[in-house]
Amino acid sequence: MSKQSTDATAEARSGVIAGLIAYTLWGVFPVYFKLVESVSPLEVLAHRIVWAVFFGGLIILLRRQWTEVWRALTHRQMLQWLILAAILITVNWLTYIWAIQNDRIFETSLGYYINPLMYVVVGVVFFSDRLRRPQLLAVILAAIGVTVLATSGDNVPYVALVLGTTFTAYGVIRKKVVIGAMPGLFIETIVLFPFALTWLLWLINSDASMFVAGDSRISVLLLLAGPITVIPLMCFAIAARRVTLTTIGFMQFLAPTLQFCTGLYYGEALTTAHLICFGFIWLAVFIFSADAIRSSKKKPPQAAPAEA
Repeated sequence: MSKQSTDATAEARSGVIAGLIAYTLWGVFPVYFKLVESVSPLEVLAHRIVWAVFFGGLIILLRRQWTEVWRALTHRQMLQWLILAAILITVNWLTYIWAIQNDRIFETSLGYYINPLMYVVVGVVFFSDRLRRPQLLAVILAAIGVTVLATSGDNVPYVALVLGTTFTAYGVIRKKVVIGAMPGLFIETIVLFPFALTWLLWLINSDASMFVAGDSRISVLLLLAGPITVIPLMCFAIAARRVTLTTIGFMQFLAPTLQFCTGLYYGEALTTAHLICFGFIWLAVFIFSADAIRSSKKKPPQAAPAEA
């Protein structure tokens, strides 16, 4: 085996490991938000933004990406898109935190299961993509599953729909804007930073912040909100550059599967409607993934077009 081939194999292996780390961390996120469930969702969100700025800034410094950050900040159109992305990710994060703290983990899992299928729909509606038959079948099955849950007499799965739609829209914007994953997230958090910091200072001044009024364990956990936001994204960015789109496509279903398992661990009620809904979703995922494998064999392998 040539040195070049060996290097490529090692790079692909490290990419897979990085991707598994990213999706595993995203999958067990509910555990973290359960640990800080005594803190209001808005305060948790504010800590996530504020500490992500400081931790992200350190990563940008170490990776020498300030030039890319400055280029985006001085490019009016790019900055406008990133501001819109920041708004979408704020809605996504707040909904997710609220859902975990209110025992709706199954719905968060559902939201991220249907997210890849929503990308397919967006491609058809806005970018004139053509659906292959298996893709169409997968979308129909997912729609049936969500409809069953929505009409079962339980609550309409609006958490899943909000998470799925906001993250899909966020993903479309980030694909449109030519900027690395880490610089992009850093700018998004900078945009949100003044609002988050102002909210935290108001809470502290009003003696309503769990960061200063809570026990030391809660304070440490809130400080960790920055690293747990940034580290999975960095790992994903490494994976996206080193492995194929098909591999990334498979790994993206790991996170909602782990979220589903955490819902079981925390004893959330798994109704018949949930079982039927997830049955349709899992069948859709299987068909979607099988089609991705088959189509990838018909064209040369290509790495995912993301940057760190």
